[in-house]
Amino acid sequence: MSGPSVHELQNVDWSRLARPEDDGAAGHLRGATVAEIALAATDGSAVSLASLTGRTVLYIYPMTAKPGVALPDGWDDIPGARGCTPQSCAFRDHHADLLHAGAAQVFGLSTQTPDDQREAANRLHLPFALLSDADLRFATAMGLPSMTVADSVLLRRMTLIIFDGRVEHVFYPVWPPDRNAAEVLEWLKVHRT
Repeated sequence: MSGPSVHELQNVDWSRLARPEDDGAAGHLRGATVAEIALAATDGSAVSLASLTGRTVLYIYPMTAKPGVALPDGWDDIPGARGCTPQSCAFRDHHADLLHAGAAQVFGLSTQTPDDQREAANRLHLPFALLSDADLRFATAMGLPSMTVADSVLLRRMTLIIFDGRVEHVFYPVWPPDRNAAEVLEWLKVHRT
């Protein structure tokens, strides 16, 4: 069984939403050593991105909406906020291609709780784990760009390519979110090791 396709989710008119601008907040990440912090994964494991070998694709997003739960007021007016489900579904649909192009593993990460992450991973039928940084330890250690929405600290959307514990490449800002997986795939094809 598969989840909603990217095509089913592409009824979003990205041109009507607030587009994120490069504010330089991720400029320090390229070349950075990844913090040695264990993150709760939806498969029940604890993942330390610093300890993984090979290329890791880590897409970072604000929050995945839950069915029946309203998004925060003004969500569509926050630059780059909308699009977490289409982004996750695109990484799901491109997962095999990403691995074939040289990614050793793929993860998604947000500040949502492990239970919220598990719900999204199951509902969207993701073939990879989502990671929870609900306590903001990883975000703080890495200096990830964030925003406060409805009294919650959320991460700004970006994708990191990590190679043997070091950030090799940064996609920031990411827009539109549903095309990010294809952009990462093209980057991997050009930068095969």
